[in-house]
Amino acid sequence: MSEIGTTGGTTGGTGTARLLEAARAGDPDAFGRLVDPFRAELQAHCYRMLGAVHDAEDALQETLVRAWRSLGRFEDRGSIRPWLYRIATNRCLTLIEQRSRRELPADLGPGSAPLAEIAWIEPYPDARLGPEARYLEREAVELAFVAALQHLPGRQRAVLVLREVLGFSAREVADLLGSTVASVNSAMQRARAFLDSRLPATGQQETLRSLGEERVRRLAEDYAGAWEAGDVDAIVAMLADDARYAMPPLAEWYAGHEAIRAFLLEGPLARRWRFLPAYANGQIAFGTYMWDEDRAVHVAGGLDVLTLRGTKVAEVVAFLDPGVFPLFGLPAEVAGPPGGPRDARP
Repeated sequence: MSEIGTTGGTTGGTGTARLLEAARAGDPDAFGRLVDPFRAELQAHCYRMLGAVHDAEDALQETLVRAWRSLGRFEDRGSIRPWLYRIATNRCLTLIEQRSRRELPADLGPGSAPLAEIAWIEPYPDARLGPEARYLEREAVELAFVAALQHLPGRQRAVLVLREVLGFSAREVADLLGSTVASVNSAMQRARAFLDSRLPATGQQETLRSLGEERVRRLAEDYAGAWEAGDVDAIVAMLADDARYAMPPLAEWYAGHEAIRAFLLEGPLARRWRFLPAYANGQIAFGTYMWDEDRAVHVAGGLDVLTLRGTKVAEVVAFLDPGVFPLFGLPAEVAGPPGGPRDARP
């Protein structure tokens, strides 16, 4: 993964210097204007570290509170950005020490918490990255990348994100973490080796870009259409041979055409569905809605995030939590007739 390297927010400019002076004098509006340019990237940083939107929001708020309270101790060296990242990263490291790592069902294994104590990775709204989010920023919130990060020790996680995603130098990271360049380089080497062993050679952003916008749109429409028609053959035909299908907070997951087909026929495809496009983790996603016969309306079911391998769907993670829908601008209900006739199913 290449560097993003956002470097705005220097305090040497006259306007920013005045904001800093006013903020230090107790002006909350000046402080807000000083830190607002970094809110989106700081929250994305906390999400990568913690694997959950709500944890990231809490960490960001705590970061800003601590920054406000300690602004008088900020040493103006040209930019407030590294200082904010120091506070945010340290807050995330504290939370990582206090909590079990977040998981996806297919990644459960040695070192995982007991099922009753497992916290699941949460999907991240693309809108939180901001309207001008770049290719690399979306790449760095892909589910596979975020899930792999959760299996790294906290400091290795921080070093890799700060160095490789955010573009800080080894010296800068050492200063941020109160460490040495040698220690940072060692942690980076171990973290990179681990991620290389877990991540696919081609990320989702590269896959989507190689397919092209029109082809991706048609693929998404075909997938949604197959579900709305209740066509299990069409759904399975779009899956890679070794595709995986998971539904956190349920721990079970299914792999391969035969297992996924049997699961779909026994469970989800006994219902009728409507799919609405969503934007999550820089990947194809849908808000899914089940037909409620009594109310004659489609009600929120979950958020499905798809991972592509070429033109095939390699993984579906169906987050069965309608509570996330507001984060993605999705309605709680969808009016209209049921998605597809029951006799369309085998």
